[in-house]
Amino acid sequence: MSDRELVVLGTASQAPTRHRNHNGYLLRWDGHGLLFDPGEGTQRQMLLAGVASSAVTRICLSHFHGDHCLGVPGVVQRLSLDRVAHPVHAHYPASGRHFFARLRHATAFREVADLREEPIERDGVVATDGTGTLEAHRLDHPVASFGYRLVEPDGRRMLPERLAQFGIAGPEVGRLQRDGSLSVGGRTVRLEEVSAPRPGQRFAFVMDTRLCDGAYALADGADLLLIESTFLGEDARLAHEYGHLTAAQAASVAAECGVRRLVLTHFSQRYPEPDRFAAEAAEVFGGDIVVAADLMRVPVPPRAQVRASSRRADAGRDA
Repeated sequence: MSDRELVVLGTASQAPTRHRNHNGYLLRWDGHGLLFDPGEGTQRQMLLAGVASSAVTRICLSHFHGDHCLGVPGVVQRLSLDRVAHPVHAHYPASGRHFFARLRHATAFREVADLREEPIERDGVVATDGTGTLEAHRLDHPVASFGYRLVEPDGRRMLPERLAQFGIAGPEVGRLQRDGSLSVGGRTVRLEEVSAPRPGQRFAFVMDTRLCDGAYALADGADLLLIESTFLGEDARLAHEYGHLTAAQAASVAAECGVRRLVLTHFSQRYPEPDRFAAEAAEVFGGDIVVAADLMRVPVPPRAQVRASSRRADAGRDA
């Protein structure tokens, strides 16, 4: 099992189907678990996917339409039933505090889990911890909605041949990484001489929205982009009317933002053939495309040695 992977718990939009549960996505990231938009039935989908409640460290809601949050009562109560020992942080649009209160206390139960609500008021950093920096950006939907972005800090990759050249080994390697320089044989060796830049990895979650600046800000440079593609291009008018994206629009975000792996999800029940979403997206985006299916596991791509620039970033530099 990968240390960094997306576990797809559900992929349907407004109404579930025989083959697609309501939304639900767990991002496993180095021992942390970010649960995004748990729709109705998420607790059971977690069981089928082999995801324990103790794997959840954060619950991140984009907005308060039922297909994105009606699984909250079951998940919250399961945290207490299983006596999950660590704190679980809950993020959601601040304007929906009353909705979250109703979901959290939907029925009588003994709450023993440490659930810490952290409502989102505006764009910016939501949290910083061992996973990296979690950011939120407002999206364009008929109700208040935010997308999320997880950014690992850039670091450096040690080069064994360069370390050997300077005779640096064992605990000295850690000391060099910590201090940035090391005295060896009467000369000072700098970290830059024995290492190379290592771009941090990025994950983006873009749910119900029209095309907007927030969607691009979230997706910029993402190694893995999970994005809604509720409609196909033939229904672009409906997509705009209801505040959603088509597969082609989702792919255009990925193309402009230098995304490495594009995961399409949140499909309308009107389309029985998921391959059509991949075909439409492939006309716009030439990278790796995954059409999400329930209980699928999607690994975060192997770490890139150099961060690819996005078309938007390039345009900004040329301006």
